[in-house]
Parts: sequence; structure tokens; C-alpha cells
Amino acid sequence: MTGDVRVLVVDDQALIRAGLRGVLESEPGITVVDEAADGDAAVRRVRQGGVDVVLMDLRMPRVDGVEATRRLTADPGASRGVAVLVLTTFETDEHVLSAVAAGARGYLGKDSAPESLIDAVRVVARGETFLSARAMTTLASRTTIAPPEPPRSSLDVLTDREREVVLLVARGLTNEQIAARLVISPLTAKTHVNRAMTKLGARDRAALVVTVHTSGRLDVP
Repeated sequence: MTGDVRVLVVDDQALIRAGLRGVLESEPGITVVDEAADGDAAVRRVRQGGVDVVLMDLRMPRVDGVEATRRLTADPGASRGVAVLVLTTFETDEHVLSAVAAGARGYLGKDSAPESLIDAVRVVARGETFLSARAMTTLASRTTIAPPEPPRSSLDVLTDREREVVLLVARGLTNEQIAARLVISPLTAKTHVNRAMTKLGARDRAALVVTVHTSGRLDVP
């Protein structure tokens, strides 16, 4: 994308919103366009336009972050080009899976360093997925402890190269990093990712990561 990344900060605590605004606006190329204190207000603000990334808390009164994300996903006209990045104190498997299933493109703990927050905002704004190391671990733990139903498409439908690329996506690598690791072009890496998403019925990279972790078929750390 070109121009500044326009962020909507959503949290029910004014002090936290102010702190996040300060961190984000200290970074060139990122602008906080507005704030919201609950999920309903966030959805209404996104529908007004001019938002690229929604920095979404999970626990809020009236409408929580998961439901707000679900509403945005169900309204393609409002959410087109808008990425939801969950920022929360809750990084347990249920919260991670619920947020990603609702359509969140990123998941980050509130105890993360400011640099990680800036990084995550830029990554999801590019249309890629950002999951914190702890969130990735909870996904893997859930698979080990209580495997869910198999995905609707087996990973066997992927080619060897697509499976290799998908594993790297699940480890949090960007297309550029995957390209460097496999000595291919970023465009080729993106093509493999898109084909794998189509074959596995994954809506986006975040859903692809969940599919990999719940498949039990790949050795994802």
C-alpha cells in the first residue's frame, strides 16, 4: 500500500488508547485516525472509511473484539482492505483461535515491545499475517492436547513445494523471507501461498496458519 497506514485504536480503557496512540504516532508512516471504546463503535467507525488497520482489544463491554471482528468480516463492503490486529492480554488457545476464525489477521500480547507492535501493524497492513510467538505456541499446544476435526481439505492436496511454503508461513515468515529461504522470487512465494490457500479453503494467511497447526500433519514448532 502507499501512504500512511491509518489505524483505528479500539480499547475500553482511555489510558491504554492514549498510550497506544503515542507509540503508533511516534513512528513515521503510521497515523491514528480515531479511537473507539467498544466493538460496536469500532464497526461503525470502520464503515465510515479511511481505516487500514483496526487495533482491537478482546475484552470490552457491549460488543467484544471477537464479535466486532466477525461483524466486519461479514460485511465485505465495510471491511474491504481493512485488517484487524488483535492486541490483548489473553493469548490462550481459545482466544487465539476465536479471533483468527472471526477474521483477525494478527494477534499480539499487550506485553509486547513497542517495536513488535509497529512491526505487526505494518505486516497486517500489507495483507500478511502476524501471530506472536506465544500465540503460535498456543496453536501448536492445542493441536497436541486436543486435536480438532481434520480440515476439510487434506494437506496431501498440496505439492511438495506448496507444503514447504505453507510450513514457513505457519512459522510466521513473510513472502520475502520465504523467497530468501527457498531461493525463489517473492512473487513465486506469493503464488504458492495463494494456491495453497485455494486448495485448503483458507480465507487468508491467518486461516492458513490455523489449518496447518490443526492438521497435525506438519512439524510446526
